[in-house]
Amino acid sequence: MPKLGKTGLKILKTVHFFTVGLWVGGAVGLNLMLWILSEGQSGGELYGYNVAAKLVDDLVIIPGAIGCLLTGLLFSLFSNWGFFKHRWVAVKWFLTVFCILFGTFYLGPKVNEQPLISISQGLSALTDPQYVSNRLGNIKGGLVQLALIIFMLYISVAKPWRSRSIKGAGN
Repeated sequence: MPKLGKTGLKILKTVHFFTVGLWVGGAVGLNLMLWILSEGQSGGELYGYNVAAKLVDDLVIIPGAIGCLLTGLLFSLFSNWGFFKHRWVAVKWFLTVFCILFGTFYLGPKVNEQPLISISQGLSALTDPQYVSNRLGNIKGGLVQLALIIFMLYISVAKPWRSRSIKGAGN
């Protein structure tokens, strides 16, 4: 497979860093919203809070995660990193796919449902069992997701595991 040149790798790395920033920044922002911000004093404020959370997810976190996945794919295909040549790359692949699936099928539906509940119920949504369950799921799941993303960031910098030895190569 052909490899990218020096300029191509720099451009790819820049795009990758940008999408990492979106994913990490969006995850930090959404977690801070869930932990620190008040959901409001009226039904309208609660709805606004939930729409803001959905927008952070839709416009920052999702594009960042997809961007990381695509640029990581390009790095693996068109550089010497490969997919499984280094354990840290393989771990990042596993965690990236896991985080995207976890976000898509667990966290995302909860974030998407909150505005629908709050627009129909107003402030009484705060006592609705589904709303409360969604909120708790996003608080707990969001922390897990953020911890995994930060761990991926760490292993990208530290590259903590040696290259996988190739059988018979004398490594």
